[in-house]
Amino acid sequence: MPVLLLTRALLLVGDSLSLRKVSQFTRIAPFRGNIRFLSDSGSLTLASLGLKNEVKTVSGNEKNKLQQGVSTIEVPKSRVNKRVSGNKTGLVKERNPVDIKTAPFAVESFSELGLPPLLVERLEKEGFTVPTDVQAAAVPAVLKNHDVVIQSYTGSGKTLAYLLPILSQVGPLRGELELLNGNGKGNKVDIEAVIVAPSRELGMQIVREVEKLLGPADKKLVQQLVGGANRSRQEEALRKNKPAIVVGTPGRIAEISAAGKLPTHGCRYLVLDEVDQLLAINFREDMQRILDHVGRRPGARGGESNSPLVKRSARQTIMVSATVPFSVIRAARSWGCDPLLVQANKVVPLESVPPSGPVNNSGTPSTASSSSNIQAMPSVQSLPPNLQHYYTITRIQHKIDMLRRCVHALDAKCVIAFMNHTKQLKDAVFKLEARGMKAAELHGDLSKLVRSTILKKFRNGEVRVLLTNELSARGLDLPECDLVVNLGLPTDSVHYAHRAGRTGRLGRKGTVVTICEEPEVFVVKKLQKQLSLSIQACEFSEGNLVITED
Repeated sequence: MPVLLLTRALLLVGDSLSLRKVSQFTRIAPFRGNIRFLSDSGSLTLASLGLKNEVKTVSGNEKNKLQQGVSTIEVPKSRVNKRVSGNKTGLVKERNPVDIKTAPFAVESFSELGLPPLLVERLEKEGFTVPTDVQAAAVPAVLKNHDVVIQSYTGSGKTLAYLLPILSQVGPLRGELELLNGNGKGNKVDIEAVIVAPSRELGMQIVREVEKLLGPADKKLVQQLVGGANRSRQEEALRKNKPAIVVGTPGRIAEISAAGKLPTHGCRYLVLDEVDQLLAINFREDMQRILDHVGRRPGARGGESNSPLVKRSARQTIMVSATVPFSVIRAARSWGCDPLLVQANKVVPLESVPPSGPVNNSGTPSTASSSSNIQAMPSVQSLPPNLQHYYTITRIQHKIDMLRRCVHALDAKCVIAFMNHTKQLKDAVFKLEARGMKAAELHGDLSKLVRSTILKKFRNGEVRVLLTNELSARGLDLPECDLVVNLGLPTDSVHYAHRAGRTGRLGRKGTVVTICEEPEVFVVKKLQKQLSLSIQACEFSEGNLVITED
């Protein structure tokens, strides 16, 4: 027993001597099993231990900074990448991550974004005077030579968000500095911008946007390379017109590139529109060729030209989509060089988005555990803001009649109705026509001419209901559409977001109605939860939409 008491006494003396070495500690709180140290200031900090805190804090009121249009998120300064432009002068451009902090999120004119006066003049002529939120965020980021992933809801102006900075550097609308440093119209050899779209309709729509800005005299500077058109004529146009911008589908671009008739090694810009769809397995081989051949560094030799880092840094890669799942984030990190994620009023490094996340019951990665505020899954931010969402229940054999009642109750003039199977479209058109409602079908099996004619009739009001499959869920700009109807349920929240985005474009109001059977209601509830929006139950009675209890 004396030995035990002596041992405990020695331990207490040793502990007291150790504590004296920590000069800041003046008292020890009572404890039972756990020890809690308190300093003079009442808490234990790194400073109280004499250690340096390497974490820099942000001073000032963050809310005031955001109101002044200053981003409070710093882009990492660890890597500054050099880019070699595709012009003959061989100018080296450096990405400056710091400059993106001053992106003008709240601007009142396109001239404030640093666009050339001639381009601003063309925009005003076309009726564009004030940039949308995503344009105000994306244009400065692209002009500063950053690789970007542009995410915003369908109909928010994403096409102009990447076209404007490209046209300010390429073609006759570019600024005086670019005209002095770049090539003249007559001596240009290589394509300067390649825009890839997953569908012919989207590709042709992008071409029309570029042609409107270039004007009739210079519209030959953009060339479409889409499937379903005569390849020989496209190759002849490339040789004769020497376009600065090429817009096309992956298959046709890869096909002409493999034939050696598409010089893109000195290309400055590679745009992947609807990038999440371009990741589909049927595009994999064609996309690999495009990524390997567009924007290689001029003059690279031997193994240097095969380096993935060299290929990525030799071009500026711009990826665009209304939804950015984790597959897109991984692809952007592989294809781009320190890419930024650009959303409305927000520009952040893509590194802040976790590369993977837990998987929920639907098999879709979840961002619930992410410390970032970025929503990689589809959310209400992926949808136009002025939409009303409803669902109604009926039997499968009564869906077409319910569609007709829905159109009359809402007095919709231009309606897009989605079905999941192409074979059902013709029968649905026949039933609507038999009841005196002008309708037409649109799907991939139709020729290019027939599809163009149908879309023209829809825009002119000759067709009231356009029945289609997933073909029209992406990229088609039909601002006249005021109602979207899901006759067949979308397979997931991504498809719902893209379907719904066909209406309510550029600030207009729109309605989305899902017509489902009783056993399918749980799918609607699941979509509602994943997208964080309200989908109200309704009925169509006596020519009116009546909201009902769930």
